[in-house]
Amino acid sequence: MSSPRWPTDFPHPPGVGPVRGRSGAVASTDRLASEVGLEVLREGGNAVDATVAVAMALAVVNPEAGNLGGGGFLLIRTPDGGVYAQDHRSTAPAAATPNMFWSDDGGVTEASVIGHRAVAVPGSVRGLHDAHRRFGRLPWSRLVEPAVGLAEGFEVRPRFLHSLPPHIVAGLRRFPTSSAIFLPGGEPPATGSVLRQPDLADTLRRLRDQGADGFYAGPTAEGIAAEMERGGGLITLDDLSGYRAVWRSPVRFDYRGRTLWSMPPSSSGGVTLALTAHALSALPPLGEEHWHGVDHLHRLAEVWRRAFADRNRWLADPDRVSVPLDGLLDPDYGAARGRTIDPARASSSDEVAEGAPAFPPSEGDHTTHASIVDPQGMAVSFTTTLNTWYGSKLVAGGTGVLLNNEMDDFSTRPGVPNFFGLVQGEANAVAPGKRMLSAMTPTLVTEGRDLRLVVGSPGGATIITTVFQVVSNMLDFGWSLADAVAAPRVHHQHRPDRLDVEPGGLPDEVIRGLRARGHRVEVRPEEWGDVEAIALSADGELEAMADPRRGGVAVAW
Repeated sequence: MSSPRWPTDFPHPPGVGPVRGRSGAVASTDRLASEVGLEVLREGGNAVDATVAVAMALAVVNPEAGNLGGGGFLLIRTPDGGVYAQDHRSTAPAAATPNMFWSDDGGVTEASVIGHRAVAVPGSVRGLHDAHRRFGRLPWSRLVEPAVGLAEGFEVRPRFLHSLPPHIVAGLRRFPTSSAIFLPGGEPPATGSVLRQPDLADTLRRLRDQGADGFYAGPTAEGIAAEMERGGGLITLDDLSGYRAVWRSPVRFDYRGRTLWSMPPSSSGGVTLALTAHALSALPPLGEEHWHGVDHLHRLAEVWRRAFADRNRWLADPDRVSVPLDGLLDPDYGAARGRTIDPARASSSDEVAEGAPAFPPSEGDHTTHASIVDPQGMAVSFTTTLNTWYGSKLVAGGTGVLLNNEMDDFSTRPGVPNFFGLVQGEANAVAPGKRMLSAMTPTLVTEGRDLRLVVGSPGGATIITTVFQVVSNMLDFGWSLADAVAAPRVHHQHRPDRLDVEPGGLPDEVIRGLRARGHRVEVRPEEWGDVEAIALSADGELEAMADPRRGGVAVAW
C-alpha cells in the first residue's frame, strides 16, 4: 500500500478535513443544509427524514443543483441490511419527439440546454415524498419547514457566489423570472446580503402542508404548466400529475473483498462501476502499482474506455428499452473486456467499440450529493440534479421553482456529443415519458453485514470515475477517507478519446509517460467533483468528509 502523496502544487494536501462522531453524520455541499439534516437526526429522525430535510434546504441555498424542479436517485440501506434503490429521474413530456432538438446542419440546437424545451418533467418531490412515506419517521411537515425559513431569507456567502460565474449570469439574464431572484439589481447578490425567494417559500409551504400534491397539482403545477405554454415548452398538467418514481433492484457486485451497491438504469452509474471492477479483476491488483504512476493510470484509462463504450451503447431507461443488464453485469464479460488491454499501448476508442465481446445470453459538475448515516445505522446516498448549473436557467413564474435542462441527457441526436461530451446511441434517444440516462452514482460499500462507506458526487460523466477513485483509493491503497476524497483525479469516458487530469494533479514525467503509450492527455482548467462521503470503522466510529473542491461541509455527533 502506498502513502498518500501527490504533487505539492495541487491545492488540497493529504490528511485535511474529516469530522468524526458515533451517533450520526451528514455530508452535503452546503453548511446550512448539513446542519438542518443533523438537527433532524438529533430529534430522533432517521436517515430518510434527514435526506428530505437536506434536499429541501439545498433547493433553496444551493440552487445551481439542489432542486424541486429536477430529478435524482436514492440508495437506502436499512438497519437490518436491506438495500433499496429509488429512481426519481425526470421524464420526457408526452409531446416530446426524437428529432425535437435537431438542427439543419446535422447537429443539435441550444434548445436542449437552455429555456423551456430543455425542461423534463421533474421527479425530485415525488421521489422524496414516496421515500418518506415508505421509510420516514418524523412528520413530513417538520422536514420541509426549515427550507421555508431559508427561502424567506438566508445570508449569501462566497460558496453561493462561486455558482454564478459570468456565463451562468448571462443565461439567467435571458429570463426575467430568474434574474429577478438571482441577480437583484441586475448583478449577483453581494456577500453578506440576504437572498429572499418569496415565491419559493410559498411553494414550499404548499409542499409542507399538502405533500407531493402541493407540487404536482394546484397552484405550483399550474404555474409550471403556464410557464411552459408561455415559452413554447412541452410540459402539461397531465405530465405533472402522471409522474411516478420507481423502486428498482440495486446493482450489486464485489470488489477487493467488499460488496458495492449502486444505482441501476436509468442511471448508468452502478453498471459502469461494475464493468470497471470486473475488468480490473482480470488484471494484477491496482494496489501493486505505484499510485498515479504510468502503469496505474494506463490501466484505469483502458478499463474506463471499455466500460464507457458499453455504457454509451447499451444503457437507457429499462422501462422503454431492452437493456442487456445481466450480460453487462456478468463478471466474465467484464473480465473478458479487461483481458483485451495491452499493458504497453493505449487502445483507440474506435477499436474498443468495434471489438466488444458478445454478451452471454440474457435479455451533468452540475449535480449535488448528500450522504447520511443515522444512530440506528440506516444510511442514504442521495444524488440530485438540474443537469447543468441552474438547469435551463428558467424559473417558472410565480413558483420560485428553477427548472432542469435534463432533456440534454438524452441522445438528443445519436452520435452527436451532449453538454458533457458523451456520445451516446439510439437506446437513449428522446421518447415521450422516457427517463434519460444518467451518470449519477450514489453508492454504498459493505463488508459482510457491516456498512463501511456511503459515497457519491456530482460531475456529469466524471461522477462514475470520481466515485470509483474514492473507493479504489481506500480499498486498493488503504487510504483514509479524507485522503481518498482530496486526492487528484483523472477521467476517461471513451469519447472524446482522451485522459483528463485535474490542474496540478500529475507530474510532467507521468504525463509524458502516458503520452508515450499513446494516450491523449489533457489537463483541464478546473477541478471536478464534489464528493460527500461517510466511512464507518469496525469499532463504530463515523468519519464524514466533504470534498474541499467546492466548500461543502460534513457534520457529525
